Amino acid sequence: MTDPRGACAQPAGMLAPDIPYVRGWAEGRRAAETLAEQLVLADLADGFASLHADVNILGDGVVSLGKILPETALRLSALLAVGLLAEKMDEWSTEDAAAAPSP
Repeated sequence: MTDPRGACAQPAGMLAPDIPYVRGWAEGRRAAETLAEQLVLADLADGFASLHADVNILGDGVVSLGKILPETALRLSALLAVGLLAEKMDEWSTEDAAAAPSP
């Protein structure tokens, strides 16, 4: 299964000429490091022991989360839900302020 960007494409086991694998891997590494920092702040780092950067056959950098325990997935999904809710509340607050009549 491959998404339109190729993020689910196979890892680059057989390198092809003219594909910037190192650049893609470096982008994946930066993203993996940023994610790892946030997982530490969320006290979830231990649940993602297999987190690492990789590159697919198209040269795109990817981040592999590895296998995680169901408890870790539930905690991560709860954090995502809270973050999305906070974002929506901020959006709604901004919309309400814009719609409020001027004094």
